[in-house]
Amino acid sequence: MASRSLGGLGGNRGGGGGGGRKSLSARNAAVERRNLITVCRFSVKTLIDRSCFETIDDSSPEFNNFAAILEQILSHRLKGQVTWFGYESPRSFWDYIRVACRKVSQNCICSIENMENVSSSRAKGRAWIRVALMEKHLSEYISTALRDFKTTRRFYEDGAIVLGEEANMLAGMLLGLNAIDFSFCLKGEGLDGNFPAVIDYTPYLKFTQSSDSISSDEEELRTLGSSGSESSTPENIGPPFIMDENSWFNKCKRVKQKYQLTLEQKGYLEELLRLRENQLSESVAQNKILLQRIEDSDLAHKLEKEQLEYIIVELQDQLKSCQSLDQLSAEVSLSQTSLDPGQSQGDGKQDTLNLISEVMLGHSEKTAVCEPGNGPSPDSESSGTLTLDFPVSRTVKKILPHYLVSVGL
Repeated sequence: MASRSLGGLGGNRGGGGGGGRKSLSARNAAVERRNLITVCRFSVKTLIDRSCFETIDDSSPEFNNFAAILEQILSHRLKGQVTWFGYESPRSFWDYIRVACRKVSQNCICSIENMENVSSSRAKGRAWIRVALMEKHLSEYISTALRDFKTTRRFYEDGAIVLGEEANMLAGMLLGLNAIDFSFCLKGEGLDGNFPAVIDYTPYLKFTQSSDSISSDEEELRTLGSSGSESSTPENIGPPFIMDENSWFNKCKRVKQKYQLTLEQKGYLEELLRLRENQLSESVAQNKILLQRIEDSDLAHKLEKEQLEYIIVELQDQLKSCQSLDQLSAEVSLSQTSLDPGQSQGDGKQDTLNLISEVMLGHSEKTAVCEPGNGPSPDSESSGTLTLDFPVSRTVKKILPHYLVSVGL
């Protein structure tokens, strides 16, 4: 019974220890992921700040640190390659990138595979980082690779950064690097794949104390020294914070360079604004000229339309008068043929002349009314006299002489 109870107690302890180890491993993995993502964000910000003053190349410590951080992130919990004998050989993140990023349009995978001076898988991965930065497509490569979840699951273990929520943050923060112009040499020592990349955390671990914290530290040191023995009290306690003149000079130099760059950008923007204002004023003037031309053309079209309408009205009136004259001539000819030959020819001739005179006189009055500006001439005779100097119909001109000959006038 005692042995069984001890065995059960030992089993419970073993189970509790296994659960504790699992929780500790999960905590360590979470802290590792958080540290890498945080340091990557700091390195990206440092690269963007440095690019404002100088060109980023292989000699830049900020870039070397960023490349090491990105290599560590892409190699986090990367599965090994299992051989035919069951052994697991180490694998580089380039094996994952060349498979997951082939869907990117105009990718550089084949170019890096065919590079002669780059042989190892790790060196090809480092060359890919540099080429993607120069092409300004690093964020696009990472986003495309992360969307291929099946391939990512095949290459990485559970708890990897590329399989967690931090992967979306990684693709977003790398997007800011597209604004930097990088210049790299793909034949340098930075592509050496024999040594793993090491991250330098010192640029992100600087701590600066304020004046209040310095005075409080001095008071605490004095209090501790007075409470102890006289032999343990330090004789000369110097200030724990020493100002570095070189660092202040470098900061002032950077601020001055940034100020000069801002002034140049301001002058460029002012000149561009002045040019755009001149172009706008010229466009406004041209617009006014075009509007005036449109108004003039509209007015000319209206006048032409009115003239054409007046001409149409005149032609319609003349057409009606010609039709009436044609009808009248037809009636006169019909009445002449129906006359009795035994009647007096003198009365018929006189009636015919009177009828023609009335018709011609009425037509001349209509014509004078229709034609604007035509008034009665002061030298004209009385209305009883027949005048033939008005425009008459062609039909009347043709019919009237024959009719007068037929009646013997």
